[in-house]
This record gives sequence, structure tokens and C-alpha cells, in this order.
Amino acid sequence: MTIPERMKSAIDRYVADHTPTGGFLEAVLSNDLTGALGMADEENRAMLFNIVSYCYNEIPGDCWGTPAKVHEWLAARHAGDDMPDDREAYYNERAERMP
Repeated sequence: MTIPERMKSAIDRYVADHTPTGGFLEAVLSNDLTGALGMADEENRAMLFNIVSYCYNEIPGDCWGTPAKVHEWLAARHAGDDMPDDREAYYNERAERMP
């Protein structure tokens, strides 16, 4: 599935490091597709289906899908030992899929 590299990188940083995204991706991750369309540039508007599909198929469900999940995921960045440490598993799984 093809998505803009800058979007893939931002999503992957969000997942691995709990790094905040821009408004467009935050809307996508929060499942606010109306908001995402309103903030999308021409390229992302055309790729919105692929971006959502990437999220659905490639990132953990506990970090996206509702505004609350996004808020909790970002808050976990500052929670120290309470932060879920699925970063290693995420990258190991992705590495196994690479050709």
C-alpha cells in the first residue's frame, strides 16, 4: 500500500515513540475523517483511503481509532514506567515483513 513517505514516517514515529503528529494525522488517528479532509493537502486528500488502510493494517489498535486512544497514547510518552513498551515488538514485526 502506497502512502506518502512523510506520512508513513510520522505515523511510525507516533507509534514507536508516542510522538505527536500534525493536525491532519491526528484527525486520521482519532477517526475524525471529516476533520482530516478539512486539513488535508491535495496529496493527502487523494491518499486518505490508503493512509487509513495503513493505520488499520499496520499499527496497533490501541493507539488509534478514537480521540481518547490518541490522547492516552500521547500521554503515555510522559508516563515513565507506565508507558506500554510495545515499540520493540512493533519494529520487530515490521522488520519480519520487509523483503
